Amino acid sequence: MTKYITYIKNLNPAYFKIGGLIFLVIALFCLNLGLGSVHIPLSSLIDIISGEEINNIVWQNILTRSRLPQAIVSLSAGMALGIAGLLMQTLFRNPLAGPSVLGISSGASLGVGFVILVAGQFFGFSFSRLGIFGDLSLLLAAFAGSLGILLIILIISKKIGGTLAVLIMGVMIGYLSNSLVGIMKFYSLEEDVHTYVMWGLGSFSRLSLGRAQLFIILTVIPSISCLLLSKWLNLLALGENYAVNLGLKIQRARVIIILLSGVLTATVTAFCGPIVFIGMAVPHLAKLVSRTSNHFILILNAGIIGSATTLLCNLIARLPGLDSALPINSVTAFIGAPVVISVIWKRRRENLADN
Repeated sequence: MTKYITYIKNLNPAYFKIGGLIFLVIALFCLNLGLGSVHIPLSSLIDIISGEEINNIVWQNILTRSRLPQAIVSLSAGMALGIAGLLMQTLFRNPLAGPSVLGISSGASLGVGFVILVAGQFFGFSFSRLGIFGDLSLLLAAFAGSLGILLIILIISKKIGGTLAVLIMGVMIGYLSNSLVGIMKFYSLEEDVHTYVMWGLGSFSRLSLGRAQLFIILTVIPSISCLLLSKWLNLLALGENYAVNLGLKIQRARVIIILLSGVLTATVTAFCGPIVFIGMAVPHLAKLVSRTSNHFILILNAGIIGSATTLLCNLIARLPGLDSALPINSVTAFIGAPVVISVIWKRRRENLADN
């Protein structure tokens, strides 16, 4: 017994924090299943999750077709965006960088814009009326647009030396994509513009349970892969000159980091639409909780805190008493913006103190 007590005392305190955060995620996940405009008793909730049949088919449909897929998608999207944001902030050494800083989300918006806005003009009907085929076309278009931009960024990162140049080029490509979308919206049908705007508000409720399970696989695998980059990220955090002196191949590391972050961002944007502020705010919360520069711990905390944040946002968006769910981006901005403002304020105070 004494041996186990000594072992527990010697554990890194960071792992106790990770355990507490995992418990918080589990609690928020359960709340997402139990709370909503329709009250479902706890006993019935447990029966449905365990696979037992209940008499109230309405409760079963609400849980399996709405709340459970939303909870799975919220958890996965927050994990992916939190980790992608941490990678971008470390790579560019910019506390205000986020997963969309390279224009990947704008590329997804451009792809969806072609499907929704251009199709309405040329074919005279809205893709939103095609049911599952319309949803699939939007998903493929978002993937094609985001991965196309990602490919351009990777080519630029190989041709141009310097992380700052890649950042500027990514931002400019994002502006160009948004400009093209604006032109398409100007010449599009009103119904198509409305459909596009609704997609741009972001949502965790678009996926069925089967597609939500596919989504969690597509986000978990690259998220876990990011843990393998922790040593590279630790070196990059010291500065590129130190990293090169310690043997890190900067160009290769930059390409792989951008690739993983881009895939995570593209996947979330394709399935859920552009989700704002999570990737920018969560890394700061992870650093605040972790209080370490070890990116293995930071990546774990960013993924867990990201999941907790999006689960909380999804819960707020459909609180009991609301007739319909709020747009998820309005909630994420309400929670994420104060974090970003506090970062700017803190850096301003630090600069004044140094002077």
